[in-house]
Amino acid sequence: MATLTADKKVLVADLAGDSIRAAQGSMVAYQGTVSFKHAGMGGGGGLRAAVRQRVAGESITLMECQGQGRAFLAQDAMDVTVVGLQDDKLTVESEHILAVTSGLRLDVQFSGLRGMTSGQGLATTSVSGTGQCAIMSDGPMIPLAVAPGMPLVVDPDAYVAGTGQLQMSLVSGVTWRSLAGEGGGEPFSLRFEGQGTVYIQPAER
Repeated sequence: MATLTADKKVLVADLAGDSIRAAQGSMVAYQGTVSFKHAGMGGGGGLRAAVRQRVAGESITLMECQGQGRAFLAQDAMDVTVVGLQDDKLTVESEHILAVTSGLRLDVQFSGLRGMTSGQGLATTSVSGTGQCAIMSDGPMIPLAVAPGMPLVVDPDAYVAGTGQLQMSLVSGVTWRSLAGEGGGEPFSLRFEGQGTVYIQPAER
């Protein structure tokens, strides 16, 4: 089975005759016999997911890397973190996905995240099943725990991903940026409740 290993800003994918899906154009080098082809959403998302994706204006274009060898993947000198899933679900802002192993299913879901301020789109990608997902972040990704009675409030530009039993809601009227007199549109933050982990990046878009 393919194995993903993060080495700071580079993802190393070891392929043993199987395949992974990776962000289009992210391959920087490979050893062995590896082929690349366009994969679309893949993993059971199908046409419905692609249509929902277009409606959301969200761009996640994947290629399939298949063969026997090692592929090196990187994008925009972003930091890379590999998250392992065991019959679990990870919700990721779509532009942060670098690669997923073949046992994982991708689906676009609407969550009304950042359309109000940055126009980044209103969809995130849910990654579910058993396998590994490589996530990119601007600076080292930071995991923050969410526990019952201990909700977490996050700036939408810092949010990257979340896993566990989380409920997300929008909190309007308060952002760090509006206090500093920056940014246009309706200021809001993301509030997470329940039990799980939220991943943030130290740099803002």
